[in-house]
Amino acid sequence: MKSIERITFDPNVMGGKPCLRGMRVTAGMIVGLIASGKTRANVLELYPYLEDADITQALTYAAL
Repeated sequence: MKSIERITFDPNVMGGKPCLRGMRVTAGMIVGLIASGKTRANVLELYPYLEDADITQALTYAAL
């Protein structure tokens, strides 16, 4: 199984949804942006505090 150490679960953050590094950015939000045609560069422009590895982790989590 691939490691998903950047995905966190906290009932006090976004209702416990899987988030990236404890931030209020869910894996589902990132997957949705990629699925709608946004590039990784677009996502990083929209969320400058994210890293490319966060996008990879969100996609990995969605694939599990």
